[in-house]
Formats: sequence, C-alpha cells, structure tokens
Amino acid sequence: MASDSTFDVVSKVDKQEISNALNQAQKEIAQRYDFKGVGAEVDFSGESILMKAASEERVKAVLDVFQSKLVKRGISLKSLEADEPYASGKEYRMEATIKEGIDQPTAKKISKLIRDEGPKSVKAAIQGDELRVSSKSRDDLQATMAMLKDFEDADLQFINFR
Repeated sequence: MASDSTFDVVSKVDKQEISNALNQAQKEIAQRYDFKGVGAEVDFSGESILMKAASEERVKAVLDVFQSKLVKRGISLKSLEADEPYASGKEYRMEATIKEGIDQPTAKKISKLIRDEGPKSVKAAIQGDELRVSSKSRDDLQATMAMLKDFEDADLQFINFR
C-alpha cells in the first residue's frame, strides 16, 4: 500500500524583500513634499521597525507608505503587526514587527480547522513553529491546501509536498 503523503504549513518572510521595501519607503519619505519638515522617518532596529514623525497622522502616513512598499514586493500584510502610535517627547512613534513562524495558539487553531472542516483522512501535527499535514490521499491534501489559503490569522505557505 502507498505510504502517507505530507506537506508542511509554514509562515516565512523573505528578510531581503523586507529590507528592500524599507529602503524604498525611506527614499519615498525623504522625497515626498508632505513629509518635509515633520521629521518623518522609518528605521529597522533589531527585530522591530520604528516609525517617527511630528504628528500622529504623519506616523500613520509613514506606515501606509511602508505597507504599500511591502505589498509591491509581494509580502503579505498579515505578516506585519503594527502597534498604535504613542507620543515620545515632541514626536510620535509607532513600532511594527514582522511575524515569522506559526505560534502555538495559531497552530492549534489551524489544526482544529483541519480536523473540523477538512477531509476525514487528513491529520495535522504541530512541530515547533510549523505544522505537518499528512494523509494517504494527495487529493485530500490539495483540498486542505485550498481550504487553508483563506486562513485570515497568518500568511501561510506550503512546502515539502510529497
């Protein structure tokens, strides 16, 4: 009898594309007239992206510019988690982080979704920050992939389809 077919569900982001989007956003912010004199900037510091400007609206506009650059580079906005703007001295700041990997609550939610709505032969197992999905039927696995494409909590990719 044929062995089980499997695939892995992961949530990964290309760091180089994020860096490119950040550089493009920095260039646009430096050149745009509506950002002149408001101290608008966007920087990558360690794990988070820090946006600064003189007013709350300008910080949100900086975020909007950065998001548009991410979308143009093919990065899903589900991977970007932005906090609310906060006052820091004379300027407003906003921090955003890039989510990578599938955390435990999200993995459990995906696993439950596969158990409840997926084909009965499909099994899901949590392995660290990814999910291994297996079944005897490749068609059932492809149906499960189609179902997970609409998952709203995370940007999911499917790898190692065997």
